[in-house]
Amino acid sequence: MSANPVLVHALRGGITESFHRGALAIVDADGGVVTALGDIDRPIFGRSAVKVLQALPLVASGAAEAFGLTDEELALACASHGGEPEHAATAASMLAKAGLDASVLECGAHWPYNEAATRALAREGAEPTALHNNCSGKHAGFVCFGCFRARGEGRDPRDFLRGYVTPDHAVMREVTAAVQAATGWDLATTARGTDGCSIPAHAIPLRHLAHAFARVATGQGLSPEHARAARRLRQAVAHAPHRVAGTGRFDSRVMAQLGERVFCKVGAEGVYCAALPERGLGVAIKMDDGNNARAVEVVMAAVLEALLHLSDTERALLHEISDHPLRNWRGLDVGSLKADEGLRRAIVAG
Repeated sequence: MSANPVLVHALRGGITESFHRGALAIVDADGGVVTALGDIDRPIFGRSAVKVLQALPLVASGAAEAFGLTDEELALACASHGGEPEHAATAASMLAKAGLDASVLECGAHWPYNEAATRALAREGAEPTALHNNCSGKHAGFVCFGCFRARGEGRDPRDFLRGYVTPDHAVMREVTAAVQAATGWDLATTARGTDGCSIPAHAIPLRHLAHAFARVATGQGLSPEHARAARRLRQAVAHAPHRVAGTGRFDSRVMAQLGERVFCKVGAEGVYCAALPERGLGVAIKMDDGNNARAVEVVMAAVLEALLHLSDTERALLHEISDHPLRNWRGLDVGSLKADEGLRRAIVAG
């Protein structure tokens, strides 16, 4: 297998100190490949980058409407949030609307990713709960969907929801079916693992992930119910971008600036996906070394710079990330993270 190309350089003293290889697929709603770099047919785990696909049944089923979920709550259902107070409160609100509480969540608890939120909990002598888990919104969405189904079948929601993270549970079967329908990839025969929040993770090629996000961008190729759900989720995220990630995070910063023109979502191990409605395109990235903080954001920023018509303010925000200065603890400029010029040329050529 040939090596994937270098997509990001870490520069110091005028030379490349480190580099990051990866693969990139940009695909239109018909499945046509606009840009391909590296191996876009190797199945990879999409991790949290596919949360919008996993949230489709929540809206398509009528559960979101039945429980009166707000933009903030629907955005949280697509989120990998920092565990800030508003994130935890929004997850609790979703559960309360279903008549439930955090005890039904099966995602586990961890300290907030946001440092200020962690320090605040520590000062209070409090411990994190499942509400602080970065996936609590996604799981609250699963719970709302499951509760809606249980009541429709005349069943007790708590009994019905028990074990909702397992592959054979009715909730997870519906979620898996939505991901399969969007990607066009047979999830019954692909590799399956377990995600950090305990739900099944399926290996899907970048080509198919990018196609799914082109479908999210346009609705083309989705069922009418899923197309409506994708549009509603994109609108919710555009109206409440802070809920998708949080203070200072790439997803929230970019979508706060660009609104409905971009839906982008990071996943663990160097995965990023995006839907670009005005271009009718989907984007999927995987860094070979699984680097999120130093690499995959640089690539996504370069992609958005190349594909979108931007104002000076928008371009400045993205260029700050695609050609990002590195500073030491004294605030001195010591280098930069920079998108590879071959990457930029390939996107423009595509």
